[in-house]
Amino acid sequence: MKMKAAIVVVGIALVLAGRSVVAHHAFSAEFDADKPVKLTGAVTKLEWTNPHAWIYVDVKGSDGKVVNWGFEMNSPNGLMRLGWTRFSLRPGDEITVEGSAAKNGSSNANAQLIISV
Repeated sequence: MKMKAAIVVVGIALVLAGRSVVAHHAFSAEFDADKPVKLTGAVTKLEWTNPHAWIYVDVKGSDGKVVNWGFEMNSPNGLMRLGWTRFSLRPGDEITVEGSAAKNGSSNANAQLIISV
């Protein structure tokens, strides 16, 4: 009986420890829906990783300075269900991305629409 109780306690501890691994941030914690962005540039990198895929795009500003923007996308699994693959975008592809800018003022945003140029 003591062994059964010990197994249950260890099982509960593992479940509780795993909760932080599957924890997920809310959109509103990082991005501001009231700060829309629409940027066009060349893809520099696609990170096909969990919990979110990221694309990086070199965007030329009105001052001529190039800034590398990072765009958070859905999970790779979610993107695959929408027909995406890790090869859907390649470095050098020209795209326009619409989304919501990061709250912290960094060159990051949440991608909501991606259009090939």
